[in-house]
Amino acid sequence: MSNQKKRNFQIEAFKHKVVVDPKYAEKTWKILEHAIHEIYNLNASGLSFEELYRNAYNMVLHKFGEKLYSGLVTTMTSHLIEISKSIEAAQGGLFLEELNRKWNDHNKAMQMIRDILMYMDRTYIPSTQKTPVHELGLNLWRDNIVHSPNIQTRLLTTLLDLIQRERSGEVINRGLMRNIIKLLMDLGPSVYQEDFEKHFLEVSAEFYKGESQKFINCCDCGDYLKEAERRLNEEFERVTHYLDTRSEVKITSVVEKEMIANHMPRLVHMENSGLVNMLLDDKYEDLKRMYNLFRRVSNGLLTIREVMTSHIRETGKQLVTDPEKSKDPVEFVQRLLDEKDKYDGIISSSFANDKTFQNALNSSFEYFLNLNPRSPEFISLFVDDKLRKGLKGVSEEDVEIILDKVMTLFRYLQEKDVFEKYYKQHLAKRLLSGKTVSDDAERSLIVKLKTECGYQFTCKLEGMFTDMKTSQDTMQGFYASHPELGGGPTLTVQVLTTGSWPTQPSVTCNLPAEMLALCEKFRSYYLGTHTGRRLSWQCNMGTADIKASFGKGQKHELNVSTYQMCVLMLFNKADRLSYKEIEQATEIPAPDLKRCLQSLACVKGKNVLRKEPMSKEIVEDDAFFVNDKFASKFYKVKIGTVVAQKESEPEKQETRQRVEEDRKPQIEAAIVRIMKSRKTLDHNNIIAEVTKQLQSRFLANPTEIKKRIESLIERDFLERDNTDRKLYRYLA
Repeated sequence: MSNQKKRNFQIEAFKHKVVVDPKYAEKTWKILEHAIHEIYNLNASGLSFEELYRNAYNMVLHKFGEKLYSGLVTTMTSHLIEISKSIEAAQGGLFLEELNRKWNDHNKAMQMIRDILMYMDRTYIPSTQKTPVHELGLNLWRDNIVHSPNIQTRLLTTLLDLIQRERSGEVINRGLMRNIIKLLMDLGPSVYQEDFEKHFLEVSAEFYKGESQKFINCCDCGDYLKEAERRLNEEFERVTHYLDTRSEVKITSVVEKEMIANHMPRLVHMENSGLVNMLLDDKYEDLKRMYNLFRRVSNGLLTIREVMTSHIRETGKQLVTDPEKSKDPVEFVQRLLDEKDKYDGIISSSFANDKTFQNALNSSFEYFLNLNPRSPEFISLFVDDKLRKGLKGVSEEDVEIILDKVMTLFRYLQEKDVFEKYYKQHLAKRLLSGKTVSDDAERSLIVKLKTECGYQFTCKLEGMFTDMKTSQDTMQGFYASHPELGGGPTLTVQVLTTGSWPTQPSVTCNLPAEMLALCEKFRSYYLGTHTGRRLSWQCNMGTADIKASFGKGQKHELNVSTYQMCVLMLFNKADRLSYKEIEQATEIPAPDLKRCLQSLACVKGKNVLRKEPMSKEIVEDDAFFVNDKFASKFYKVKIGTVVAQKESEPEKQETRQRVEEDRKPQIEAAIVRIMKSRKTLDHNNIIAEVTKQLQSRFLANPTEIKKRIESLIERDFLERDNTDRKLYRYLA
C-alpha cells in the first residue's frame, strides 16, 4: 500500500458551457412569488414544498440570489401593506383582535417561507450580510404594521386605555393583552420599550401621583398604606400576567416613588394615625405594612427609626423624670419593663427583628434610664420586691424570665457599681431576715451578674452566702457548749465578714436585759474560738419571736424586728409611754424608731399598740399603750416594718459618697495598668482609655480621673514630662 503512487483528485468545471434558459429566473421567481401569495392568502395546502424548495435552491445556485431576496422583500411588503389596511379598518375592541390574528397568520406564513428559502438563508444571506428571512419578516412587520402612522398611536392609546380601565376595577381580556405585548417584545426589546413601556411608565407615574394625592387627603395612615400595598400587588400581578418581567422593577419603582417616597414625612407624622399613634395603639399589622413598604425606598427605614427613637426617648424621659412616677420604685421599674416588652414585641412581629431597630431601642433605653440618678437603686428595689415577697402562683421559670428582663435594664445602667451597692444592702436584708423567695433564684441572679460584669463584681455577694452557712455551724457549736440555755430565751447569731457585707455603722440600741446577757455569752464563746476578731452587734438587721398576752387573755406569738422587740418589751413594765420616753429608753435612731412605731400602731390588723392621737404619721407628742382589744385569727402574727422604699436624702448622699470613695482605687488601678503597659501617654488618651476600661462598671468622671492622676504623681507612680506638661511617664 505504501509503495503505491499517491493520487491527487481534483474536481473541475465542465469544459463545455452550461446554457441556462434566459427566462429561467423570471419563470422560477413567478412560481415562488405565487407560492408566497398563496401562503399569505391561507391557501398553502395545495403547494408542493419540496418543489418550491428545489426552485429556490436552483435560483441561488444559478446566482439569482439577489433577485430572489429582493422579490421576497417586495412581495412581503405589498402583503403587509394590505394587512395594515385590514387592521386599520377594525373598529373598537376588534382592533387588537384583528392585529393579533394577522400577527399569528404572518408568523405561520414566515415559518413556511423560511422553510422554502432555507438554502438562501444558509448560504446567500451570510455571504452578502443581508438580514435573515425570519428577522426580515419581523422588521417588515414592524415597519409596515406597528410603525404604520395609522396604527402606532392607536395601538399605544388602546393598550394604555385598557390598563387604565383595569386599574379602575374593570375586567379586561388579559390573554389578548399578553399576546399583543409579546408581539412587541418579539419585535425586539427596543420596540417594546420605546413603543410601549416608556409611555406606560410615564402615564403610571401621573396616575399614581394623582392617586396618592387623593388618598392622602382623605385616608388615615393605615388605610393609605393598605392602598399603596394593594396597588403594588396589582402591578406585580399585571407584570406576571401580561407584561415583560423586566418591567416589574421599573413599575414598582414608579409606585414606590409616587405613593411612598414622596409622602414619607407626611405619613409618619400624620395626625391621629401616624407612626406614633400606631406605636401607642399597638397596631402591629399597620406597623408591619409600613415597615415592608418603607424598606423599599431609600431612607425609608431610617425615617421610621428616627421617629420611633424620638418617641421612645421622649416618653421614656417623661416616665423617668416624673416625680409622681418615681414615688413607687417597683411600679417605676415595672413600667420600664412593660415599655421594653412592648417595643420588643413590635420589633419582633412588625419590624422583622431588624437589628438596627433593636439597637435604636437599646440606645434609647440607655439614654433615658440614666437620666434618673436613682435608676440603679430602683432596679435593685424591684429585684428585692420580687425575691423578697415571692410571686404567688409563679413558677421558677417565670422568676427566671423576670430576672432576665431585669438584667436587660441592668445592662443599660452606666453606674453599675451604684446598683451593686444597693443590691448588696437589699440582699443582706433578705438573707438575714430569711425573707428570700429561694436560694436558687438568688444564686441565679448572681450568676447572671457574674456573666455580665465578671467575678470581681460578685465575689462579695457570694461571700454573703458563705457567711450564712458558716453561721449555722457556729450556732450549733454555741448551743452544744452551753446546754444550760435550753429553757430561757434563745439566740440565733449570724456572723458577717466586714468586707463582704454592706458596711453598717454600729447603731446604738439598748437591748432588753434578758437578751443582753445572752449576747455577752455568745461574744465570749465566739472570741474564745476565734482569735484576733472583733464583734459589733447590728440590731437594725435582726428579728425576734416574742410571746404576748392581751386584755381578754388571748395569746399570740409575734414575729417582729429587733427594734420592735426592744419597744414592746418596755410595755412589760409600763402601761403607757410617750414617744420621748421610748426614744430615751431604747436609743433607736429617730427615722428607724418612727417606722418601727408606725408598724406597731398604725397598720390595720397588726396594731398591737395604740397611739394617741390616732393618725398615720408618728410625731414626738404621741403617746403609746398596749392594744388590749388586739385579735387575729392566726396564733403567729408577723409584723413587718414599714419599708423605707427609697433612701432619704441624707442616706442617698451617704451612699453616693461611699460609691465615689470606692471608685477612687478602681480609677487608680486602671491608670496604673494602662501606664504600666504604655510607659508614656498623653492626658487625653489616658482619660479615653480609663473611661473605656471602666465603662462596664461605671462612667468615670474626667475630673475625678485627673485628680487620681495628680494623686499618683504625688505618690511617685507617675511623673510629668519636662517639656510637655500633658504627657505622663510611668515610674517603675
